[in-house]
Amino acid sequence: MQEFLRNYYTILTFVVEAIAALSGIICFKKYKETPVKYFIYFLIYVCVCETLALYTLHVKDGVFSFLKDTLLEKNIWFTTLFWCIGSPVFYTFFYLKLISSGVIKRVIKVLLLLFLVYSFLCIAFNFYTFFDSYFISIIISGEFLILFLVSVYLYEMLQSDRIINFYKSVYFYISATIFMWLLVTTPILFYDIYYTTADWNFIVLKWQIFLFSNILMYLTFSFALLWCNPEKR
Repeated sequence: MQEFLRNYYTILTFVVEAIAALSGIICFKKYKETPVKYFIYFLIYVCVCETLALYTLHVKDGVFSFLKDTLLEKNIWFTTLFWCIGSPVFYTFFYLKLISSGVIKRVIKVLLLLFLVYSFLCIAFNFYTFFDSYFISIIISGEFLILFLVSVYLYEMLQSDRIINFYKSVYFYISATIFMWLLVTTPILFYDIYYTTADWNFIVLKWQIFLFSNILMYLTFSFALLWCNPEKR
């Protein structure tokens, strides 16, 4: 299992991400008048970012060999900016279009501002760390922000007539899937200090959890986009 995950983790993750993005492209026409179109853009964005992050494969002896022994040799800075910070920003934008409460929307905007200020202060005061390792505090705070957004949306759905046809709602599938993904994966991050070659049992466990969670999440996104019909907001 260790060797399998080492060799195929990235490939399998990218494949399911690409399937979700392709499903979105196929369904774009029916969702183009709804906020779902932004979610489709995001799925494409994820694939593009994953592809660009692979530049590290060409640093040692490839076209990017000039980056060797520089701050940009690793793609950690890229992932931090475009995923760890970028995804909470997108989900905030997305759920602001779905959530009805004006008060909650203002709270969300404040939380996003605090998250961005905190993130960039972390980077500013730990500039060289930014290129060498992930900021677990940024990742966890971003995931809690997303969890709050999803929870608010699901709560509003429970309080409305939309709950009657929840199984037809693409927003429900997106939100429920993200909610479950966060509940499963976020606790693992608290033990990330063990993510070293000294404890391969933990590394393999982490890879397994994230791989199967990613597969389930992106395939559910694909199903929801293909099966559901547009909703008027």
